[in-house]
Order: sequence, then structure tokens, then C-alpha cells
Amino acid sequence: MAATATLPGAPTSRLGKAATEFDDRMIVAGPVRRTLNKVFPDHWSFLLGEIALYCFVILLLSGTYLTFFFDATLTEVVYEGSYDPLRGTEMSAAYASTLDLSFDVRGGLFMRQLHHWAALLFVASIVVHLLRIFFTGAFRRPRENNWLIGVVMLVLALLMGVTGYTLPDDLLSGTGLRIISAILLSIPVIGTWLHFAIFNGDFVGTEIIGRFYIAHVLIFPAILLALIAVHLLVLVKQKHTQFAGPGRTEHNVVGNRLFPTFAAKATGLLFIVFGVCAALAGLAQINPVWLWGPYNPAQVSTFSQPDWYILFLDGSTRIFPAWDVNLPGDYTIPALFWPTVVVAGAMFTVLALYPMIERKLTGDTASHHLLQRPRDVPVRTSLGAMALTFYLVLAISGSNDVLADKFDLSLNAMIWVGRIGVIVLPAIAYVVTYRICLGLQQHDREVLEHGIETGVIRRLPNGEFIEVHQPLGPVDEHGHGQLAYGGAPVPKRMNQVGGSRRAIRGFFSPVEEPSAVELEQRGEGRGLSAADSDRQLTSSGRPSEGGRPSDGGRPQDPRD
Repeated sequence: MAATATLPGAPTSRLGKAATEFDDRMIVAGPVRRTLNKVFPDHWSFLLGEIALYCFVILLLSGTYLTFFFDATLTEVVYEGSYDPLRGTEMSAAYASTLDLSFDVRGGLFMRQLHHWAALLFVASIVVHLLRIFFTGAFRRPRENNWLIGVVMLVLALLMGVTGYTLPDDLLSGTGLRIISAILLSIPVIGTWLHFAIFNGDFVGTEIIGRFYIAHVLIFPAILLALIAVHLLVLVKQKHTQFAGPGRTEHNVVGNRLFPTFAAKATGLLFIVFGVCAALAGLAQINPVWLWGPYNPAQVSTFSQPDWYILFLDGSTRIFPAWDVNLPGDYTIPALFWPTVVVAGAMFTVLALYPMIERKLTGDTASHHLLQRPRDVPVRTSLGAMALTFYLVLAISGSNDVLADKFDLSLNAMIWVGRIGVIVLPAIAYVVTYRICLGLQQHDREVLEHGIETGVIRRLPNGEFIEVHQPLGPVDEHGHGQLAYGGAPVPKRMNQVGGSRRAIRGFFSPVEEPSAVELEQRGEGRGLSAADSDRQLTSSGRPSEGGRPSDGGRPQDPRD
């Protein structure tokens, strides 16, 4: 029987044949090839979202470990663990299991702290990622949906943080739970019903820790996981945004393929994030619940602050006046409703709807794949600075008791500083940011017109001193540059255009020898010796003094 001929290009190894058989049935080679060839722009800011993704992975792994030992019930027990100061104390099983995790479970304290640090970094990376998207206009059409998904993910991350913060049932978290109860009760009409539905009765009840536990380990992570998958699928379907630059248009993406370059970078970043979180967990103490003791409604200590991402709500509550609204029928809306529900609801509603608001006001309905520099959109940038200032004033006000104690200030004065600051400072931030944006725009256009400042000072025949500028491109008969601003960074130093040796590496002190760098660049054909630099420089803005490019770029008969 004659052997079957092998088709050209067909795999001959056993592994190749097995892969071919698998692809014949699943048809995955084409999609996998397209995915691996997907191009990602090469810019550090695009890695911020990945930090959030890796923190989420750490949270899932460390959280899974903690669930093996945590008892999410409020059953009263007597602590008999190895922490002497609390031995024999009555407390909830949730708090007792947290103490056991900290002192008696091998690696428990490390995993607790790893979970907490990763949670803080998770929220922080989401916030910074959203800020990058906001200030660069990456939310514009067709990416409004991904912006909404990001805002929902931020809200879920906050809810995960709040529910996780409450679980240990120590004095600090119990105080926070008491505040949550008061906020729910302050909501008009449905507040009481909502409180009873969540707490299964009065505060604190016996069910709330178990319910928060299910929400924290199951419901919120499942929704977040689904949203992350949708977020990434939309990202793959819509090509990645990129900053403007040479060769970059609205219809291409310049960067590295997913495999191998981008995958190698992402893997390196993954290990860095894991390493940073592990180092923090091992070296920096966080939330030492054994110091606070079990929750007691009769005890509230000073210096009780939530994690940083909820601090703004604490601040808004502290500085808002005690304005109860009395309605007909002897119905009162408590003052707590305004700074917590209304302020927070308004902030996240505006945040979610901002792409639609900007599109409505500007009339810009086109699709955009090139990002904008914040200076080129001064109104949006100023609004962002205003919102950040508003948030920071509230967050600082959330620690006004600590500031008043440490700096020996009046707490009442701190409250009034917060009240005035939350109104005045955002407006100041808007004006200052707007002026800075205009100034940066003007500086870019000056460089395009007059060239880069070289630091070379020349004296003209009439005795005047001028600084020699290096044009970035062709100039007109008056010596003015003809390049148009295209939304990309404009080089401001000679070494950014290869006209001078590059900067010596080193953050605090040089780590390279200047002579070695000069030799290296001479070998590469880059950089200019003093004589070369003098030959290529041209003066600008002084054509009458012989500074035209046609005159060789040098004033006639310069005098040093």
C-alpha cells in the first residue's frame, strides 16, 4: 500500500500534527494569531490599567487563602488564642478568627496584609487609570461604553473595600459599620426599609457580617471579573488609542505586538507588582486589628479614619452643616443625607456621564483614536483639576481631627477651613490650570516658530547679546519656523533632537562617565562636538543681523 504524500507546509512532528488535529476541530489558529499580532502602543501610561488587573489577581489569590480560616459570624465566643492582652475577652467569632489569622495561622498575617495592601493599590491604580483616560480624552467616541464600565468597576472596587474593611468586626470597622447604618437610615422614604433589608433588623444584628462576607468574596468579585472580561474584549475589538507622533494616525497603531515584546513587558510588570505588594505586606504594618479590640457600640476612639478612598465621604460629613430639613407632616430629612448620599451620588453620576456631557457641549461626534495632550484641551483639564481639588479638600477634611491634634489647631477652625476651601479652592484650581495650559501651548508654538534655545549667547556688531536658536525644520525668509503643531510633544532641548549628547543617566547622581557617553555617541554618529555644534547652529529672529539660514546660520562677525 503506497504511503500518503505529505502536503507542503504540513507539520511533520508529533506535536505539530496534534496541534493541527486540534485546530481542525476548534478552529482557533486564526483568532490566536490575530490576537498575538495585536499591536499595543509603547507608552508607560498604558500599563496603569494592567497594574489594577494584577492587583485584582493578588486579591483573588490572597482572599482565597483567607477564606479557609475566616469565620464570618457574629456568634459570641471567648478568645483563647495566643495574643495575651485579649485572652479571655468575649468577642465575635469574626474578630476571634481574624486574631487567629494574625497570630496562629502560618503565613496568615502576611496574607492579611498582602490582601489589604493589594486592595489599596487596586483602587489607586483604577483611579490613576481613569485620570489618564480623562485627561487624554481616551473616553471619546467610540469608547464611551468602556468609560462607563470603568466607572462601574471603580464603584465596585469601593464597595469591595468597604465590605472587606468591615469584616474583622474590630472597634474601628464596627464604627464604620455604624456610620453605614446611619447613612442608610438618612435616605428619605426607603431608608428604614433598606436598612432593615440589609441588616435584617436593627443595628447591628447577627446577619450583617455574613451578608457582607458573601458580597465581598462572591458577588462583587464575580461582577468585577465579568466587567474586566468585557473591558478587555472591547479593548481588543476597538484598536488601542495612542499619542500623536510621527507616523501615527487615526487609522493605525504604532507600537509592539502582543507577542513577544508586549507580553514580556507585561510579565515583568506582573512580577514587579507582586514584589511590591509582597514587600509591603512583609515590611509595612497595616490595620493591626488587635490594637483596637472587639467592637463595642459604647466606645469610639479619635483618629478613626477609613481607608483613603472613602476618606472624602468622612470629610464631607464633617464639614457639612447640621441642616436637617423639616417637611410637613413631621417628616425630617437628616443632615447626614446631603454630604453622603447626595454628594457621592452627584460625583459618580457626573463622572459616568461626562463623555456624553462633553460631546453635547462641544458637538464633537467623530471617532477618535489619537489622544490629546491635556494642555490642548484647557477646559477639560481645568475641570479635572477642579474636581481633584474638591476631592482632596474633602479627603483632608476627613482627617481634620488628626491635623488639629498634631499641629495644635482648633478643630472648629479646621472645619471652617474645609467649608471655605471646598468652595473657593476648586475655582482657583480651574483658573490656575487654565492659565498654565495656555502658557504651555504658547511655549510649544514659540519653539516651533523660533527653534530650541541652545544656551549659546552671541554678541552682535551693534553690541546686542542674543541667544542662538536651533530651528526644528524649514524657516521662511524671516527666519521663522514653518512647522505646524500636530498635538505631539515639541522637543525643548538640543539632546532631544540629536543635536547634543544625551543626558547622563542617574537619578540622584550620575551613573555614567560623560566621556564614555560622548565616545559612545561619536561611534553612533550622534551628538555634536563643540566645533560641529557651532557649525550647525543658526540664530533666529535676527535676520537683519546676518542670522538667516541662508547666511550659514551665524551672525556676521560675532564677537565673543
